[in-house]
Amino acid sequence: MSTLERRGFRLGFATLALFTGIAGDFWRDATSWYGWGVVIAVVVAGSIVLVVRQRRRFRWSTLPYPLLAFLVLATLSISWSFYPLFTVGGALSQWITTLGAVAIAITLSWPELLTVLGWTFRLVLGLSFLFEFVVSAVIRHPVYPVWIVPDDPAHPAKLLYWSRDLLFHAGKIQGILGNSSLLAMAALLGLIVFAVQYRVRSVGRFWGLFWMLVAAVAIGLTRSATILVGVVAVVIVLLAAIVVRHAESRRARRLTYGGIGLVAILLIAGGVLFRGPILSLLGKSSDFTGRTGIWQAVIDLARQRPAFGWGWLSYWVPTIEPFRSMNLTRGGVQVLHAHDAWLDVWLQLGILGLIVFAALVLSTVVRSWLLATDRIVTEPGSTGRFSWLALLPLLMITAQLVQSIAESRMLLEGGWMLLVIWAVKTKATPLDSETQARELLRS
Repeated sequence: MSTLERRGFRLGFATLALFTGIAGDFWRDATSWYGWGVVIAVVVAGSIVLVVRQRRRFRWSTLPYPLLAFLVLATLSISWSFYPLFTVGGALSQWITTLGAVAIAITLSWPELLTVLGWTFRLVLGLSFLFEFVVSAVIRHPVYPVWIVPDDPAHPAKLLYWSRDLLFHAGKIQGILGNSSLLAMAALLGLIVFAVQYRVRSVGRFWGLFWMLVAAVAIGLTRSATILVGVVAVVIVLLAAIVVRHAESRRARRLTYGGIGLVAILLIAGGVLFRGPILSLLGKSSDFTGRTGIWQAVIDLARQRPAFGWGWLSYWVPTIEPFRSMNLTRGGVQVLHAHDAWLDVWLQLGILGLIVFAALVLSTVVRSWLLATDRIVTEPGSTGRFSWLALLPLLMITAQLVQSIAESRMLLEGGWMLLVIWAVKTKATPLDSETQARELLRS
């Protein structure tokens, strides 16, 4: 067995790739864009090698068609892009990120993927608290990323700081990601992973509870309104899946789905009717901390090229048109995305892109729901049973969908990698071998 086929190497490389996607800001802030580029080169090279070595397990039919359609559309948008050279870079970036995610999805079993996710989010959260402690206890003043020199050191933009030295003041810590909202999302995803690991007993009781507590503390310290809504959404979806699992007969399931639909309608209506008090309770202004201004500017621009968009970019390039004329800033820092994944897709790939992206998300959600609520049967005549691990993609993508309303991260780096992993993995699972199915149940 070669080194590339060893379990330790596969899991270690997958952790590096996923950590790089989730914590790309860490590599950039700690080592500059050049250091980040070196890490990306290593991850890309490793992903290519793994996909080639595992080509017997890889089929193009394994990839969801909406995913392929989205990638092809992003690539074809070079032909009508307002900034074709930058679209080449954006499309290449999307393909590279997808490659890393596909390498993880096809080379890891479900239990191995859970292990890698656990390692990744422990690294992100553990290093974040260690970093904030060093800043507050040793350095004792806010710090910048290594590549940033503020134009006005006396009055710097707060969003430029890597850490604002707030740990001992119970402030909104930013961790190694340099952004409290991103750290809060990593904490929520980590909480889901740690809880699943605790339930399937893949970690010890003490360490399972310890890391769930770390994630919960991180959510509390970051105080992200979006993530608090995400926590509520994840709990509701979890309860709904458990209720459906206990509905054995067809009639019981029909009644259960009807009840879930009614509750969903009531929750949505309540959210719309009482959005003012809810926002006040969450500590948010009516303009969603300046996001409505960004959203309106994006909508106005998207309406100029509604069908096919301006061309794919992923992150915006504020020095080129039309983004230069928009001149959108937040907290003194240039805005680099629409702060809404759906608006970003409309802006860059038009209505056609929205349809394809919605198909990708919807198909992934449906497969995740079926995986979470259906029994896993490993042998003829068996009624099968449920697995806590089977809930993982459903709960993770629920959190991502909530975030997609206020951030565009589902399209970028780690957010896109996770979406691709769920899309590929949930499609491949029903075709897995009986051995794989048993492994899933044992977990």
